[in-house]
Amino acid sequence: MNKTIRRASVFSLLLVLAVMVRVTWMQAVDGRALADDQHNRRNIIAQYANPLGDIVVGGKPVTGSTTTSGGDLRYQRTYTGGGLYSAVTGYSSQVYGATQLEGIYRGILGGTDPRLKSLPDSLTGKATEPGDVITTIDPAVQQAAFKGLGDKKGAAVAIDPATGRILGMVSTPSYDPSKISGGSKADGAAWSALQADKDQPMLNRALRAAYPPGSTFKLVVAAAALENGLYSSIDEKTASPNPYPLPGTSRVLANESASAPCENASINTALQYSCNNVFGKMAVDLGQDKVRAAAEKFGFNTDGLDIPVRAAKSVYPKGMDKAQTALSGIGQFDDTATPLQMAMVVAALANGGELASPHMVSQVTDGNGTVLQSYPDGESTRAVSADTAAKLRKAMVNVVDNGTGSNAKISGVEVGGKTGTAQHGENNSGTPYAWFVSYADDGKGHQVAVAVVVEQSDAARSEVSGNGLAAPIARAMMKAALKTG
Repeated sequence: MNKTIRRASVFSLLLVLAVMVRVTWMQAVDGRALADDQHNRRNIIAQYANPLGDIVVGGKPVTGSTTTSGGDLRYQRTYTGGGLYSAVTGYSSQVYGATQLEGIYRGILGGTDPRLKSLPDSLTGKATEPGDVITTIDPAVQQAAFKGLGDKKGAAVAIDPATGRILGMVSTPSYDPSKISGGSKADGAAWSALQADKDQPMLNRALRAAYPPGSTFKLVVAAAALENGLYSSIDEKTASPNPYPLPGTSRVLANESASAPCENASINTALQYSCNNVFGKMAVDLGQDKVRAAAEKFGFNTDGLDIPVRAAKSVYPKGMDKAQTALSGIGQFDDTATPLQMAMVVAALANGGELASPHMVSQVTDGNGTVLQSYPDGESTRAVSADTAAKLRKAMVNVVDNGTGSNAKISGVEVGGKTGTAQHGENNSGTPYAWFVSYADDGKGHQVAVAVVVEQSDAARSEVSGNGLAAPIARAMMKAALKTG
């Protein structure tokens, strides 16, 4: 064989090998990527070829499937009480994809998750029966929150402090996922209307909106003061001039009520009357690093809080001067918190200082009910000592019994709470957010922790208060959770 033929043969062989490598790569790597691509029409056809699995609340499905009238997608998603549960389920749309539990468990609910396939099914290519997602949501608590919020813009979260189970999660205004689940013109029009709505009904305010927490953050500052030995008792007098001069400025930090006994008030009295001067100075005395460390033990500044839906980060800031630190001590400046985060703060205090990992899914099952994945209750970290938690519970009970949280009282039940009215907007021009965070203990081993924020209502600005707007909603949720009637 002469040199030219030999070189041509080698070159041809290399070309063949290159083609084989490319084909193998496309099948093994690119092919898998294409197969898994959410925009792959074959995947969408396969997902909606059969009825979907269900998201279950209180033992009953709140989702379903119905046959379509035409096209290559045989089924589409339906929802029972869609607006009531949209903050939990999210949506599953033939056109717009899936979000929240519908998106996270898309493979389980659509029957494509490998864990659902038996060996015979894998060999024969038989269609796999979809699985179900079992939530921790209590229908009565969910209904109480939804009814209480009504036409107000806001959110509410309820947690079982001992287990971390999320019993209720509502965001208003809400939307019906059934209206956007198909591919019709009506679905498209509904989607466009939702996207254009300035009130953002598709925003999950319970998880994804971080608000200034206002005076509810005073619980975190009080915890930091007790944990760091700044004060040993909630009844010990503090060194707190009224009003408190903000360091390095000509401004003072005053209180809502000039007649409130806030000068040198104890933590107990300061929480009862929500004394800004006390907690502003307390934050400065502690220093921002100690306040931040306490906040982070409750979950602030956490990037990956998944329940399993990802929650927005709640922030206690860095790099503040002393005046800014004082404002952060009353839940203002650049403090932000989701309703979930503030429910976690109260849950930890109710649970003896232990913060149980919050979650709203208990199990994922196959079509026969066999458990494929469980989310255990009670995995916890210590936020504060049991002694600090007990002291702050006592102070929170005083807030409800004798202070600003009277609308949360429940006969025969220990209820502790904290109100908050959070300023926002340029020069605090926006209508304040009304907060209420609380816990209830029936003395029989049942507890619940709740956070409610009312972002906007038809109340006049002068009438916006945590006790007036948010506490009645929290009370209804707590009663529903404890089955007090």
